[in-house]
Amino acid sequence: MNEGQKENVFILRNLRRDEAEKYWPLRLEALRNHPEAFGASFEMSIQLPMSEVQERIHNEADDYILGAYTEEGILTGTMGFKREEGLKLRHKGYIWGVYVAPSYRGCGLASRLLREVLDRGRELEGIEQINLSVVTTNGSARRLYEQHGFETYGIERNALVVQGKGYDEAHMTYFYAERRLNMSDEHVEAGGDL
Repeated sequence: MNEGQKENVFILRNLRRDEAEKYWPLRLEALRNHPEAFGASFEMSIQLPMSEVQERIHNEADDYILGAYTEEGILTGTMGFKREEGLKLRHKGYIWGVYVAPSYRGCGLASRLLREVLDRGRELEGIEQINLSVVTTNGSARRLYEQHGFETYGIERNALVVQGKGYDEAHMTYFYAERRLNMSDEHVEAGGDL
């Protein structure tokens, strides 16, 4: 965080569609400056009309982009969450599009965004786990996720190729322990294996 900025005064709330013009420059900055960290590309994304950007912004309990705003209304960071679709997948959600503007890094903002998403997931009926993927070269992000209880369940080699260079991704998951324990108990009572 830059000298002179107030420490840790951020408002966390979902982005609204009418804020697409605040959101999109930050998203494009993320894609331009860290192409290895996102599946979307800057080159394709910059061509999207604002109407399509607006359509991609959802404000539902299980599908949203959480924004971190200064008291002055400046969008400083984002973290997307979406529940998986389909009857057999609805117990999972995934985090995507995590980015904090460089001048706001180092003050715990990504941690606050992550805690908020995890707390909201705990309140969603039927959510048992949250998944995410992170490029293996981003050690600070991996440490953040591990500090919050995420575990790596696999490494995908060359998950993304940027300008001819392959980048591996760590696939990580967070289990809501209380729900996992309840599921195990029910499975044992039904005569199943642990």
